[in-house]
Amino acid sequence: MIQIFSCDQNTPEWYAARAGIPTASEFHTVMASGRGGGESKTRKTYLYKLAGEIITGETVDGYSNAHMERGHEMEDEAREMYSFIADAEVQRIGFVRNGEKGASPDGLIGDRGMFEAKSKLPHLLIECLMRDDSPPEHKAQCQGALWVAEREWIDIVVYWPKLPLFVKRAYRDEAYIASIATAVKQFNEELAEIVDRVRRYGAPPVATNQNVAA
Repeated sequence: MIQIFSCDQNTPEWYAARAGIPTASEFHTVMASGRGGGESKTRKTYLYKLAGEIITGETVDGYSNAHMERGHEMEDEAREMYSFIADAEVQRIGFVRNGEKGASPDGLIGDRGMFEAKSKLPHLLIECLMRDDSPPEHKAQCQGALWVAEREWIDIVVYWPKLPLFVKRAYRDEAYIASIATAVKQFNEELAEIVDRVRRYGAPPVATNQNVAA
């Protein structure tokens, strides 16, 4: 069942809505493997972080840097430019939850589309323009958002002032989405096991029939 939370991102309500579940912005972490196919340290850290949120009921504020803060500030400019160029109304939302997974799209378009804005430094935006293709580093997030929100397409917008606006539409890649779904299912199973082990940690052992008889 899809739940839409109409709150601003990075607010207490937003953190509460996404607490304890993997989200699209971290699906690349969920799908990650370490060197030689071994365990990924970033994936393990993400598991432990979400386990902590589930057990304590307290959310962990995400990391932010100057570039990320600038990106949040530029998001409104990118949305306004896109809306004008595409003649499309973008519905702002905070979070979408679908079962034990979620996403924070920058907007919904109609009943089939989504909007995702990224700010990139001039040389990186120029690279996007020259390549004329969706930035591959955002594929897991964007395809994951389509999966979570059960939408058909997403317009990926890359923005920097004084440069052309890059817009590229991506449609559902069902094979890739299936790989995300498999990884998220396994991740959530591991997460549940970790939560159970932590909650039982230090608890007295359950008496067996043999112990009772003795």
